Amino acid sequence: MDITIFSPGIYTYGAMLIGGVLRDAGHRVSLTRTPVAPAGSLLLASLFSTQHLLDPAIRDLVRTHREQGGAVYVGGPVSAVPEMVLGELAPDAVVVGEGEETVVHLVNEGVSGALPGIAYLDGARSVVNPPAPPAPIDRPLPLIPDDIGSQSVRGASAYIETHRGCIGGCTFCQVPRFFGRKVRSRELASIIEEVKAFSAAGARRLSVSGGTGSLYGSSDGEVDPGAFIALLRGMAEVMGPRNVSAPDIRVDCITDEILDAVRQYTIGWVFFGIESGSDRVLRLMGKGATVRQVGEAVERCREHGLRVAGSFIVGYPGETDRDYEATKDLIARLSLDDVFVSSAEPIPGTPLADLAVRTPRDKNPAFVPHTGEYRALNLTESEARCFDLMMHADMFRPQVRLVTDEVYAAYLAEAKKQGRDIRAATELILRYSRTGA
Repeated sequence: MDITIFSPGIYTYGAMLIGGVLRDAGHRVSLTRTPVAPAGSLLLASLFSTQHLLDPAIRDLVRTHREQGGAVYVGGPVSAVPEMVLGELAPDAVVVGEGEETVVHLVNEGVSGALPGIAYLDGARSVVNPPAPPAPIDRPLPLIPDDIGSQSVRGASAYIETHRGCIGGCTFCQVPRFFGRKVRSRELASIIEEVKAFSAAGARRLSVSGGTGSLYGSSDGEVDPGAFIALLRGMAEVMGPRNVSAPDIRVDCITDEILDAVRQYTIGWVFFGIESGSDRVLRLMGKGATVRQVGEAVERCREHGLRVAGSFIVGYPGETDRDYEATKDLIARLSLDDVFVSSAEPIPGTPLADLAVRTPRDKNPAFVPHTGEYRALNLTESEARCFDLMMHADMFRPQVRLVTDEVYAAYLAEAKKQGRDIRAATELILRYSRTGA
């Protein structure tokens, strides 16, 4: 069967993985980053953002392909709330959760009430079958596109999945809800074989995937430094240390041995999800870490000669002016090498999404008009904090970045875009929570 896998904007690892599974099942599979599919082929849309459900180009692709007689199946992180996908895109089916085995049965056998792990429409009614069991952690090689070397996602051609699951319970994150909180690690030999395949296809840099890379090989939530070090060493032997990154690590999942390995076998960066300078907000977010632990982790990284980046989330429902000022103070103290700022986006299926729905508009920073120093810009409170923190962070880098007119405009545009996306996502989640669809 001819199958087109559409992954909007980038070749995600999940799309490449499903492509490899279907290729090895005997199908002719192609990957595309643009919303096109040959008439008559089976279209699989691998969607990773709530915004994809509202994208006119994606909606048109699904509608047109079905009108031309082609079947459309949707999978990926958006499947956390399959009723929403069915209601917005009306595909033939949604693959819910880990889909490596489910998608093969779906492609070969079609939609069935007896197939676990899918959802579909029966007239106007959404039908969600019982979940499929977790997929095996080992699998065929991904279907790697010839132009993978042209892709850059935070500097990497691709993110390699080394394990599934996370011990954390961050309220804004899908990972523990999608894959569970028990860590399942792949065999090292299988990962290295995959790294070699990516290298042969032209990948320029590979990164370890997951919110906590150092959890690879862990057991019962305990970090296994030896397994993670062997992973980095093996990847570096294939790619070269300057072409490997392992940035995403929890502040409470580092050891001296791990940090030495990051320095020796990678580009030498660590990326922490810091999120807030307020312990109160960190508790609301379910981070499981404190501001003190953040400071200690950053200091340890510097002692090992590493550069440190951090992400921050503003506008979390319940965040006060005092909480926000604490975040600004923390950024000033840490003097991070790079900072990423986001407004709190409710991802369907997460506790944050439930909180966003329950929070009245006049108390939700994503909707409350900003009345402070940026009031002339017509921003919400969340947008204003996002914009302000981007500029604030530039003042406290080891090498100060000047906020030129161009940078100012770019930060303002990004803050406004995030605000629009968050309000659209909130409205979408609210609509389906009201209808009970």
